[in-house]
Amino acid sequence: MPPQARSPLKHDHEADSTRLMLNAIEADDRVTQRGLAAELGIALGLTNIYLKRCISKGFVKVRKAPARRYVYYLTAKGFSEKARLTAKFMARSLSFFRHAREDCSDLFLAGKSKGYQRVAFVGAGDLCEIAILAALDNGLEVTVIFDESTNRQGLAGTPVVHSLTALAEVDAVVITDIKDPQAQYDRMVARFGPERVLFPSVLRLSPRKPAAAARGLGVKSP
Repeated sequence: MPPQARSPLKHDHEADSTRLMLNAIEADDRVTQRGLAAELGIALGLTNIYLKRCISKGFVKVRKAPARRYVYYLTAKGFSEKARLTAKFMARSLSFFRHAREDCSDLFLAGKSKGYQRVAFVGAGDLCEIAILAALDNGLEVTVIFDESTNRQGLAGTPVVHSLTALAEVDAVVITDIKDPQAQYDRMVARFGPERVLFPSVLRLSPRKPAAAARGLGVKSP
C-alpha cells in the first residue's frame, strides 16, 4: 500500500512553527521550552518535538547552563534554513493575499447582484483586512466586524464588536475567521439562514444541512 500523502496544510503549519522557533532562538538564546511554546502558540509537548527535530537536523545546538538551564543557538545550517523558510513564507503570504482578494471580489460581485449593500464580517484577522479592501473596491459598506476572541475595538477603520446583536441590520454576513471558519459558518447559518451567510472559497468550507441551501445563492463552495 502506498504511503499516505502528507497534508499541505500540515506541512505549512510545521514549516511555520519551525520558522518561528528558529526566529525565537536567534532573538534569545536563553529562551526556555515553555517560552518557545508561548511564542509559537502550541502545546509544550509539541514544542519539544519540534525542538528535537531542529536539533537532529543540525539547525540548533544546545548546551547546559547553570541552574539546570539550557542554552539554544542556531548553527550556520540553522541560519540558512531560517532564511529559506522566511522566503517561502513571504511567497506563500503574497500568493494567499492575491487569491483571497480575487475570491472576495468574486463573492461581493455576486452579493451585489442580489442587492446586498451592507455587510458584516465575522473574524478580525488577516483575511478580514483583505476582505475589507475587496468590499471597498466593489462599493459595499462594511458596517461592523464581529469577533469574540479579540479585545481590539477596530480594524482598518471598521468597528469590532463582540455581540451578535450588532449584526442585526445588515444584508449579509461574511465569514472571515481563519481559526475555526466552519464553526462560525454553521453558527451564522443557524442565526441568519444560509442565504445571508457568505464566505470566500479560500476558506474551503463545507455547507451542511440546513446550510446546504446556501449553494447557488452567491456563496462560493469548494
